[in-house]
Amino acid sequence: MKKYLFFIFWVGAVSCKSDTKEVIKNQSTGGIFGTSYSIIYLAERSLDYQQEIDSVFRVVNQSLSTYIPESDISRINRGDSTLQVDHMFKDVFELSRKIYRNTKGYFDPTVGTLVNAWGFGPGEEVAMDSTKVDSLLQYVGFDKVRISTQRTVVKENVNIYFDFNAIAKGYAIDRVAVLMDNKGIQNYLIEIGGEIVAKGRNTIKDKPWTLGIDNPENEEERELKLIINLKDRALASSGNYRKFRVDEQTGEKYVHTIDPITGFTKNSSTLGVTVLANDCATADGYATAFMAMDLDTAKKIIESDSGLDAYIIYVDVNGAIREYMTDGFKKVVLR
Repeated sequence: MKKYLFFIFWVGAVSCKSDTKEVIKNQSTGGIFGTSYSIIYLAERSLDYQQEIDSVFRVVNQSLSTYIPESDISRINRGDSTLQVDHMFKDVFELSRKIYRNTKGYFDPTVGTLVNAWGFGPGEEVAMDSTKVDSLLQYVGFDKVRISTQRTVVKENVNIYFDFNAIAKGYAIDRVAVLMDNKGIQNYLIEIGGEIVAKGRNTIKDKPWTLGIDNPENEEERELKLIINLKDRALASSGNYRKFRVDEQTGEKYVHTIDPITGFTKNSSTLGVTVLANDCATADGYATAFMAMDLDTAKKIIESDSGLDAYIIYVDVNGAIREYMTDGFKKVVLR
């Protein structure tokens, strides 16, 4: 369960004069990974990097998409122990291990077997009870997998199923950012499904990149909760503001997520998480983990890592919507 809680907005002409130099807004838009994307890159001339962008998306999909039967990850999930993974798979694998350890297992891409069984993935949904969950938990745990010196994936059990969907979108954004850096682009904004990398500033408007965050209390229509500036950082979100469940007896609001520790879907009082980090894959992974753990545990992890900032919307014991925001996040809030 992952909904993207943010949208980008900008208003202005396609080009303008800035320090006597013309600034051109080059833009690529389309659909990828089951959602939409928008990439804005500013330069002194018209540019078209669509082919290169498409190539990045294609190779990320080929490496990491569980929805493509012949992708590397799909072959590995089917038990192929001879496939040599590419650097993208290795990058995501190693970052996932780091976040897995830092979150004490709350971020775990081997949870794919459970994701499928609960009906949230491409695999077959099954009837779940405590016995079935216990039987599937033997296939969960990132400490049960490794990459060999020959770049093959070694699994303790052939039935272990990888699902990097909670981090792959952020990683794809990072790869497009690398493309823009290699092209010498100094000011760009990359967004896929509400996840973002912003570099430099909006030189057309002569101000930082400006983003809006939805108000979760308005269930009927979109309304801005916050407006923030973003420069040289990445943003990712996890949660579902509008489709939470209300307990008929207590009146409390919850959203469902899978707890990789217990194997069960979890009623979480955390409605949505925004994470800022130096790269989008990191922000993506932590945002997912913070949805699965309790708020106090999430706070401890956030406050112990100088590279993370976060904004969390949650429901308190009285059913009221509350907010938690780090000092670093407060600095980027305009209103």
